[in-house]
Amino acid sequence: MNPTAFATLALSKSLLQNLDSLGYNEMTPIQAQSLPLILAGSDVIAQAKTGSGKTAAFGLGLLSRLVVTRFSVQGLVLCPTRELADQVGKELRRLARFTDNIKILTLCGGVPFGPQIGSLEHGAHIVVGTPGRILDHLRRGNLVLKSMRMLVLDEADRMLDMGFQEDISTIIAAAPRNRQTLLFSATYPESIAAMSATVQHAPVTVKVESVHDGRQIEQRFFVVEKEQRIAAVARILGHYQPESCLVFCNTKRECQEVADALTERGFSALAIHGDLEQRERDQGLARFANKSVSILVATDVAARGIDIKELTAVINYELSRDPKVHIHRIGRTGRAGEPGLALSLVTAADRRRTEAIEEILGESVSRAELEELAMPSSTVHEAPMVTLCIDGGRKNKMRPGDILGALTGEAGIPGSEVGKINVFDFHTYVAVRRASAKLALKRLSANKIKGRFFKVRSFN
Repeated sequence: MNPTAFATLALSKSLLQNLDSLGYNEMTPIQAQSLPLILAGSDVIAQAKTGSGKTAAFGLGLLSRLVVTRFSVQGLVLCPTRELADQVGKELRRLARFTDNIKILTLCGGVPFGPQIGSLEHGAHIVVGTPGRILDHLRRGNLVLKSMRMLVLDEADRMLDMGFQEDISTIIAAAPRNRQTLLFSATYPESIAAMSATVQHAPVTVKVESVHDGRQIEQRFFVVEKEQRIAAVARILGHYQPESCLVFCNTKRECQEVADALTERGFSALAIHGDLEQRERDQGLARFANKSVSILVATDVAARGIDIKELTAVINYELSRDPKVHIHRIGRTGRAGEPGLALSLVTAADRRRTEAIEEILGESVSRAELEELAMPSSTVHEAPMVTLCIDGGRKNKMRPGDILGALTGEAGIPGSEVGKINVFDFHTYVAVRRASAKLALKRLSANKIKGRFFKVRSFN
């Protein structure tokens, strides 16, 4: 028998018959690696992107563990957006259609509470939902998790990006400790490792090679005159057009000069350095992390607080005096198997520095000429997202779920248009796709959040 056939798994006859009727003849790589572990009861961390078959992987695990005659919530799936929760719920129902009397309930924000409360009163085996709405039902006593046997965190990295860490922790605190926990994430940043350490027991990590094929960084030295450096950075940015780029300078003064010069040339750029107030630093880092600013110009000290998992490029406006710092700088790009660019401006006086870098790398770095690059266009280079700032935060009991619900409720924007949500003590920053920014600003300004109106403004 084919080792990737579903029939090799310890699944019920009804599940196997349904998989056959759906045309699911052979497991995808993520299913083949994770399903045996899931069915054996292990906690699993699975790196898998949308389209990899991950929903069927955890869905079959959920369905195989249900005691159908016990009408209580035995499985919970947390998703970052309403759209994903709806999609997961539909797929689970498809997988369960040959199994009698299974009830799968979807609970998300943006819809009235009443019908959801009624559905919960009638009982459910599996609940799929967004953290904010799930937490609301828990606090009201509508949802009870004492019988829960399996917890699934789907697109966990996105949930953390959207600021749901606290909500997830509160939900997990209400769940039985002897549950099975599955964590599905497209990437594996430090925040995911930290979450796993608190919510899982001896997890087994599964990776799909086709998705994560190792780090690859294309590194180049551009030989320039010292006075040409700002023009050189602009030309490099105009040619490569990275979605997110970190430009390193050695001094605070250079940071601000470079950021100002790039902004004048139509680039979406900000400076981060020690002379800025903490609020300005938080605001700048939030805007860069949520992709409403494409270019961040920073010193090494200021860049310590930056952890962007999808950083397209690093540009060294000037080489670091320490070759080890250079290696650390360029290591910020090309993560999670994605290609990265590390482009450095070097002058004739930098020969010893370049040699020291190449000695540590164990290989030479290719030299390139600016003349090889296309001239930057005069058009404005807009970032893909826009940041909205709400004058309310933790001190106003603001939670990411409140923001998401206000944005995606009736006649709102799709959850897929919402990016990172950063909640600080007195301010909240939320990223939305540029095309949806005007509607998002209108909705947040015109609707109450936590029972009151908040002032909302837009950056760029």
